[in-house]
Amino acid sequence: MAIELALETELAPEAGRVEIVSADAFLVYRGLDIGTAKPTVSERRGVPHHLLDVADVTENYDVARYVQGAQAAIADILERGNTPLLVGGTGFYLSALMNGLPLTPKSEPQAREALELELSERGLDALLAEIERSNPAEARRMERNPRRVLRALEVYRQTGRWPGEFGNTRPLFGYRVAAFSPPPDVLDRRIAERSAAMFAGGWPAEAQWLAAEVSPDLTPRPTVWQTLGYEQALAVARGELSVQDAQTRVAFATRQYARRQLTWFRRQLGAELLDPSSARAQVAGWLGEK
Repeated sequence: MAIELALETELAPEAGRVEIVSADAFLVYRGLDIGTAKPTVSERRGVPHHLLDVADVTENYDVARYVQGAQAAIADILERGNTPLLVGGTGFYLSALMNGLPLTPKSEPQAREALELELSERGLDALLAEIERSNPAEARRMERNPRRVLRALEVYRQTGRWPGEFGNTRPLFGYRVAAFSPPPDVLDRRIAERSAAMFAGGWPAEAQWLAAEVSPDLTPRPTVWQTLGYEQALAVARGELSVQDAQTRVAFATRQYARRQLTWFRRQLGAELLDPSSARAQVAGWLGEK
């Protein structure tokens, strides 16, 4: 997102002692550069980045693996006397770092596959209603995220308990959170501009490469194909959708995601939503305390 990139390119070079630790679920994949708006080589120059390009697209990279990698990177940065700055918007990853990993049982592929089919047949609202009838607080915690809904139902049907009832491991580090966004009209314009730039920059070809590596038609759907916009970019590559229609759909989906993301930061991380300049000053002040 433009929010994360602004934090990386404006704050980090100025601080000097900062190393970026990505908290984005899809920047970990090698080869997904255009569609994830991955920082370029020039943007990374002078500021070390961690947890970019650490997995192949054929792998199912999960939150446990992320926490292990992020905590190792943070420990290494601190040991060298530098300051780690976590940047990103994958809420589940940030929550796991701040609050510990959920002590829920491991996912079972067959159960997950059955729930994927159920989602396609019944729809998200029906599955959310099932959670709501049993545990309204758990339903609110889902934030209408299909992956979280499926995982919650999988755990509940397996154990009779919801994920939120299992508790978490103890986090290794403490964190301070700064969440920010430009005004809605500015954010919407930037999203539209970025969507157009990514299609112009070769996104359809990147999606076509991804489809050759990992079929989007597998069940359950591979993790990498849950990355926003790649389905539309592939449709353009295959001549099934015009570039303009794809841009419009991706921009709309991104706006929806951005709003859910900001809501999640407020509700789950307890972060006050600031304007970019205020957040920049806040983080710069924290960095200056070291």
